[in-house]
Amino acid sequence: MSKDQLEEHIIRLREELDREREERSFFQLERDKIQALWEISKRNLEETRAELRNRHREKEEAEECHRVEITVYKQKLKHVLSEHHNTTTEQKLEGVTSSSLVQNRHREAEFVLRRDVQGLQAELREKKLHGENSIKELKLKHQVVLMELTNQYDRRIRDMELKFHHQMQSLMEAEGKRRRAEVLELEDQMKSRVVILLEDQDRALRGTEEFYASVQNKLLLDQKLLKEELAELQKKQNRADRELSAAQQENRRLTEDLQEAEQKLPELQRRLQEHNEAKARMEVSRAQVKLMEKELRDLTVEHELLLQAFQKVEQERDELLTRQTEAVLDLQQSSGLKETLLQKKLEVLTETLQKKEVQLCSALTATSMEAGNSATNRLEEILQHHQVSVGSLQQDLAQDCQGYNELLLTCRERLKALGISLHDFPFRPAEQILNRPKP
Repeated sequence: MSKDQLEEHIIRLREELDREREERSFFQLERDKIQALWEISKRNLEETRAELRNRHREKEEAEECHRVEITVYKQKLKHVLSEHHNTTTEQKLEGVTSSSLVQNRHREAEFVLRRDVQGLQAELREKKLHGENSIKELKLKHQVVLMELTNQYDRRIRDMELKFHHQMQSLMEAEGKRRRAEVLELEDQMKSRVVILLEDQDRALRGTEEFYASVQNKLLLDQKLLKEELAELQKKQNRADRELSAAQQENRRLTEDLQEAEQKLPELQRRLQEHNEAKARMEVSRAQVKLMEKELRDLTVEHELLLQAFQKVEQERDELLTRQTEAVLDLQQSSGLKETLLQKKLEVLTETLQKKEVQLCSALTATSMEAGNSATNRLEEILQHHQVSVGSLQQDLAQDCQGYNELLLTCRERLKALGISLHDFPFRPAEQILNRPKP
């Protein structure tokens, strides 16, 4: 080999040495990058494990809070049911007591009013009978007295008229006979005894005057006696009038009593009408009590129906909670399985990474360019596979979170449709549990 060939060979070896040094530095840089990437992956793995532990702990805390909230909700529900039962019992007792008190008061008022009305009616009947009897007795007495007085006065007047008529007739007959006798005597002795007749006539005239005077005196005496009797009769008439006026006053008094009784009659009728109105109000109150009892029965039936509906809703809620718990348990199991799979995949990736490090170290010892290029390509494939695995795991986690959120939304809509308040709803969305925004 000539000198030039040796120099060329030396130059070529130096170039290869430089190229090997450059490749060595390049592989050292690649090794540092891979080691840094391995450190980052290891740190990410530890963070992922810590996050999984935190999620597991949060899940246990959420389950514990959920159990506590379910217990509190059951206690609240029992308390509300007991209060509702106590309120219903108190309202029933108050309704029964109030209706019994109202019925007793109405019964007592009706009894008192009936007794008062019966007493007033009996008193009114007694007063009417007493007034009618008194009026009848007074009328009979007045009629009897008037008839007796009328008969007595008529009899005495007839007796006096007959007496005076007989006396006048007897006197007139006697005087007529005597005058006729005297006229006859005077006619017989007229011619012979004119003077005697004149004297006799004078004497007769004087006698007749005396007789007429005596008759007039007698008539005056009789008239005076008649006047005295008439005065006595007038006194009796006045006494009878006084008795009649007293009877009329008694009649007026009885009439006033009757009018007073008639005046009291509207008051009694008004009280009777008030009693009837009170009775009607009592009937209305009884009808209202019956209506209230009917409403109470309707409310009781409605309460029982609501209790049945509430029990049904509670049963559905328990079923939903059971289903939700089962779904959560399924999600927990699936997440646990996925976590186990992730851990296994991470272990496999770690082992693969360690193997690749060994292969990389062995590759670094090699000096051929082809070996370096193949190691670099292999490392890139490993990194891409790792990124694909991480992306697939993130997609699985996002799908699980979406399924959990859909199940939670379905539960909320079902509870809203059943009319259950969501104030104490124990479950939270996946974003709040994971403390990260929605993917």
